[in-house]
Amino acid sequence: MEEVPPSFCDTETFKDFGVRTFYKVKALEQILGRNFWVDRHKGNDSCEYLLSSGRFLGEKVWQPHSCMMHKYKISEAKNCLVDKHIAFIGDSRIRQLFYSFVKIINPQFKEEGNKHENIPFEDKTASVKVDFLWHPEVNGSMKQCIKVWTEDSIAKPHVIVAGAATWSIKIHNGSSEALSQYKMNITSIAPLLEKLAKTSDVYWVLQDPVYEDLLSENRKMITNEKIDAYNEAAVSILNSSTRNSKSNVKMFSVSKLIAQETIMESLDGLHLPESSRETSAMILMNVYCNKILKPVDGSCCQPRPPLTLIQKLAACFFTLSIIGYLIFYIIHRNAHRKNKPCTDLESGEEKKNIINTPVSSLEILLQSFCKLGLIMAYFYMCDRANLFMKENKFYTHSSFFIPIIYILVLGVFYNENTKETKVLNREQTDEWKGWMQLVILIYHISGASTFLPVYMHIRVLVAAYLFQTGYGHFSYFWIKGDFGIHRVCQVLFRLNFLVVVLCIVMDRPYQFYYFVPLVTVWFMVIYVTLALWPQIIQKKANGNCFWHFGLLLKLGFLLLFICFLAYSQGAFEKIFSLWPLSKCFELKGNVYEWWFRWRLDRYVVFHGMLFAFIYLALQKRQILSEGKGEPLFANKISNFLLFISVVSFLTYSIWASSCKNKAECNELHPSVSVVQILAFILIRNIPGYARSVYSSFFAWFGKISLELFICQYHIWLAADTRGILVLIPGNPMLNIIVSTFIFVCVAHEISQITNDLAQIIIPKDNSSLLKRLACIAAFFCGLLILSSIQDKSKH
Repeated sequence: MEEVPPSFCDTETFKDFGVRTFYKVKALEQILGRNFWVDRHKGNDSCEYLLSSGRFLGEKVWQPHSCMMHKYKISEAKNCLVDKHIAFIGDSRIRQLFYSFVKIINPQFKEEGNKHENIPFEDKTASVKVDFLWHPEVNGSMKQCIKVWTEDSIAKPHVIVAGAATWSIKIHNGSSEALSQYKMNITSIAPLLEKLAKTSDVYWVLQDPVYEDLLSENRKMITNEKIDAYNEAAVSILNSSTRNSKSNVKMFSVSKLIAQETIMESLDGLHLPESSRETSAMILMNVYCNKILKPVDGSCCQPRPPLTLIQKLAACFFTLSIIGYLIFYIIHRNAHRKNKPCTDLESGEEKKNIINTPVSSLEILLQSFCKLGLIMAYFYMCDRANLFMKENKFYTHSSFFIPIIYILVLGVFYNENTKETKVLNREQTDEWKGWMQLVILIYHISGASTFLPVYMHIRVLVAAYLFQTGYGHFSYFWIKGDFGIHRVCQVLFRLNFLVVVLCIVMDRPYQFYYFVPLVTVWFMVIYVTLALWPQIIQKKANGNCFWHFGLLLKLGFLLLFICFLAYSQGAFEKIFSLWPLSKCFELKGNVYEWWFRWRLDRYVVFHGMLFAFIYLALQKRQILSEGKGEPLFANKISNFLLFISVVSFLTYSIWASSCKNKAECNELHPSVSVVQILAFILIRNIPGYARSVYSSFFAWFGKISLELFICQYHIWLAADTRGILVLIPGNPMLNIIVSTFIFVCVAHEISQITNDLAQIIIPKDNSSLLKRLACIAAFFCGLLILSSIQDKSKH
């Protein structure tokens, strides 16, 4: 939306509007033009981006150009700066930066004392020392202070932040002689700073603009034109002070961009508001600490992580697969050419020497691993190699709700008739998975977890996935009675193949992809519950109603077991802390995260199983009317249930929107999430016309929902879902379009690869399957051994 100019009669307001517009235009020019004094040697260095460019998301959230900035807590700051000495040297603006930096370490530190003198700070618990040295001009006094550090290696600070100019402009009334003297002084200081920069981090802070209308009379000579001249002098001298291609003294120019957006909020026109100073101080903290602590959501200034032994072996395997497939393809192509139809010279008719043979399993295997290898290389480049940049998320209501409305319109537009009209038929469940997955993706990329009502409704969608897990697997085992090992292996392979490959390639623990372990464990719980003696299936229960009570008894024991684990954290952790389970379910050295995730939706799989049992029993007794266009029950009952469902659905939404905090909501969520799930199922299935149609748009995404959920971690989102992948810097909308297209194509391709490999790796013949399982077990044993070797080498 364009900014509307105020009335010309309101002189003060008009001046403010003009200044704001001027600074916004200058900021845009510098972002698009890449700020001439820092871009000469920028390349792909995210530290340079952090120090020189960025934009505001909203009012106070600063987004560096295509990298993620971490917000440091007190404990993190102290951990990074332990036994460190940081020195700020300069004028009152540097003093402001000093105070903001210290407040990251100690928020209670007060801005008091004589402003025109040195100010010390020390945190004895972390042995952190931060000093402000009052040197408002670049002169002999500042030079002597810096020279002492070059001569005494023991007292030399680890980080030096320096800058000054406004006092020189003020004292000498903005004269050209003062600028010439400034150039001479900074020329004499430059070699000393360069020498210090070889062993310490040295930052020269360029001067921020001023708001000239607010300046007092004795500061009116400090104009933005003068400040730009001093900045140009500092950059040209410091960048040319060494014969190397790049100066070791880093230019801290990003504060200029921050000031251009916020200087209008200044109290005196010279000093920045507190929020802007805090942003600059946090940038300094990121520049120094990101490479030490390596926070997941702080990609700026982080080096590329070294390849592990397992990653190197995976790279060799995929490389050999690609070479093997190419050789196979060339041989096959040459053989095909030799056996091309030839023309009979006498009759002039073509003769076929050979009939085309079907594609062999070896070719499918090599082709699948070849494609998978190329896809995994893309995964690694996106989220590990620092080839592409990453940005922080920033939530606004429009960034979440507008895409939701857009996909809902698309989903309604693409509708078709279902092949069958049963409750939760295949097309309908695919549709359900599809629109839920799309909503979850939008939730993740928009950072909507900060908005509690949205968070609670997304929790219901995750629970609905688990509800379908309980419903679907119970229905299969109950109707088919197939408890064979082939079925189990097929499901486990389909669920876990991509995650296992990503754990190897991306060097992440299994529990990191929490939803897959969750679904896998619940599948095994369902299987064990129904496969244990006595095995009760529908065919057996139809002959004797007693077996229905037997199954309900089994489900009752399952519920008691779930309650026991939910309220006995110690017992739960003992089970999953046993080796080798601990290798799968530990995250950051413990299984608490796994316990929290499991406990959050502990009842919903049981609810899905119970719903399936009741529904199939009603269906068997022909109580339900599932014909095309028919309501599920008699009209009065259908209308009553529809009314109850709508009221229940809305009641849950009102409750979720009125929750005070996540802890309170999460405590009640396991017991009440089923209300909205059942309400949705009844609303979707009671009317016959609703049950007879489905959205082919949503159903298509539903078929690859698992791959979409997993792939988003690395090639759509970034930094372990905490940021957004940036393939096209400087154009957020185009970046989202391109990255989303690639992301969906990759997810679809991986789904095809998984299905192809499942047919080969999991054969139906039991003897062959047992041999394959022995090979898979040996593979995982080798993986555990290599993982242990890696852990020892890290320590």
